[in-house]
Amino acid sequence: MPTCHNSSIYKGKGEGPSLIDAAPIITLRAAGALIFGKTTTTEFASVSDGGPSTNPHDSTRTPGGSSSGSGAAVGDFQVPIGLGTQTGGSTIRPGSFNSIYALKPTWGAISREGLAQYSITCDTLGLYARSVEDFELLAKVFQLADDEPVPVAPFSIRGSKIAFCKTHVWPKAGPGTKVAWQKAQELLKSQGAIVEEIDLLADFEKIQQWHSNVLAGEGRTSFLGNYLLAKDKLHKNLWDHVENSTKLSRKEQLESYDGCARLRPVWDEIAGKYDAVFTPSVVDEAPVGIGNTGDASFCSMWTILQVPCLNIPGFASESGLPVGLTLVGPRYHDLHVLYAGKTIGGLFEAEGGFQSKLF
Repeated sequence: MPTCHNSSIYKGKGEGPSLIDAAPIITLRAAGALIFGKTTTTEFASVSDGGPSTNPHDSTRTPGGSSSGSGAAVGDFQVPIGLGTQTGGSTIRPGSFNSIYALKPTWGAISREGLAQYSITCDTLGLYARSVEDFELLAKVFQLADDEPVPVAPFSIRGSKIAFCKTHVWPKAGPGTKVAWQKAQELLKSQGAIVEEIDLLADFEKIQQWHSNVLAGEGRTSFLGNYLLAKDKLHKNLWDHVENSTKLSRKEQLESYDGCARLRPVWDEIAGKYDAVFTPSVVDEAPVGIGNTGDASFCSMWTILQVPCLNIPGFASESGLPVGLTLVGPRYHDLHVLYAGKTIGGLFEAEGGFQSKLF
């Protein structure tokens, strides 16, 4: 299966730059997985240009990206499991747009050797499925493990402490996300959960800019080779990284690294006080048009904090399209996120209001 990263640099060159499987595929093959094929991504999983994949719930809309084809294929019942990556919001956003579960594990919990590199600090393998049970199977395959054992008994919503964290990006939230936000709190309270909204320290407001700085600095390194090899075939947005169009200084890059590193244990401590923490997955329903994969603003903070994120589907926008919410946890608490998400996801899917028209 040729590896071309959806780049014209490598199309038509036989096997492309990769003659061996990437590490996650080696693991899956060794576990007996059947590989159906490859799906559409944006160029080097690094730009927001969309197409040709469309949203299975409305073909005039984007399925999200950069893991566009994977999210659409799982959402359309073509395959039960799909792989993606996330550097900003490239796994969680398609999960929401296509009404499926999407897991961005803790950074480094699954090897990404052999995948195209954009940002070594942020790039994370992503997983798609239509149930948490499938993620539990994948967690065994990839040997995900928490420091603390996950209970055998099902997660109990009654009496659990559940936080809702809007983050500084909340002013961008559209009506679909606002409805999902309110509905989720009402459903959890009705089941006996102790629900509260929490605010983050002011320093967390800097993360979105720090994330942009890290991508600009690391993209400058990652795309240099292809820029020198075939600049005319490389997306112009990637030229900007190599040419440092934002004039990012190395001092600013280091400040961004250090700021995010300082806040990671702070977030771990905050999240550790709750049984579950929810945050928005997307600005709103999938936008009309397939030329752009949508806004990832609500996701980038959690990506550079390197924490596990699970998009939970079940809610509907005013036009009846899917909108999800993200359950986030401390680093290396992936299994706990799945544990809580399994029970809560069942509630959201049953009562959240989204009705699929695919079947």
